Amino acid sequence: MILTQKMKKIFISLFAFMAVLGAFAQEKKEFKVMTYNIIHGAMAPWEELSKFISQFHPDVVMLQEIDINTHRKNEEHLHDRNLIAELGYHTKMFSAFGKSISFSGGYYGLGLLSKYPIVKMERVLLPMLSPNHEQRSLLMAIVELDNGDQICVGSTHLDLHADARMAQVQHINKVMLANNLPSIVAGDFNATPDEKEIKYGMSEWMPAMANDAYTYPSEKPETKIDYVFAYPRQAWQVKSAIVPPVQMSDHAPIVVEYEILTTK
Repeated sequence: MILTQKMKKIFISLFAFMAVLGAFAQEKKEFKVMTYNIIHGAMAPWEELSKFISQFHPDVVMLQEIDINTHRKNEEHLHDRNLIAELGYHTKMFSAFGKSISFSGGYYGLGLLSKYPIVKMERVLLPMLSPNHEQRSLLMAIVELDNGDQICVGSTHLDLHADARMAQVQHINKVMLANNLPSIVAGDFNATPDEKEIKYGMSEWMPAMANDAYTYPSEKPETKIDYVFAYPRQAWQVKSAIVPPVQMSDHAPIVVEYEILTTK
C-alpha cells in the first residue's frame, strides 16, 4: 500500500496520541500509606523497624510514640537516639518530627516518613480539657508527588479521655480540611469504632478498613484503636488494606494502598 502525504500525517498524529495515552496510563495513581504506633522502639531496634517498613514500599508512614534523645529507665540502649532520623536514614525516606511533650531528658511525639518531598510541615497542638492530661498533637505535612500534585497527610495520637478526644478530632477536621487538598490522617485514636469521636467526629472521612480490623494488642488483637482515614471520599479508592501480624510494638500496623481518583 502506498501512503499518501495526508495518510502519513494521520499515522504520525495517531502515534503521537497513543504515546500521550501511554504516558497517562503509566502516571502514578497509587498512594500507599502505613500507620504504626511503635512504642518508642522499645520492642524492636530501628534497623528491624526500617526493614519492616521498607518491605511495603510505602509512600508515607505515620508514626506515633517517637522518642528523640530520651533517657528512659532500663532502656539505656535507646538513650540519646534520634529515632525518626534513624528510621529516615535506613528507609531512605524524608523524615519529620512533631514534639508533643518534653520527656525524660529529650522529646516525645509524632513522626512522618515520606517518599516524596515535604513542602510544608506543621505541628499542631490539640485541645487539652484538663492540665492534668498529656499534651496531644497532630503532625501535618503537605507532600508533593512527582507530577506536582499535592497531598495533605497527618499523624496523630489522641487522649485517653473521650471528651478530650472529641475536641481533638474536631480540631483535626478544622485544620486539615482547611488545606482544600486530598487528605489522609492516621494514627492511634485511642477510641473504638463505636465511640462518638470516631462514629460522629470522623463521619466525613472514609475509613480504610472495617471495624473488626483489630490492631491492639499486637500479640492477640481484640480491639481497634488505630485508623487510616481519607478525605474527601470521592478522591480515594481503597485497593488493599491489611493489618500485618507482627509484634514489633504493642500495636499492630496498618498498610493501605489507595488509588487517587482526583487531586482537585
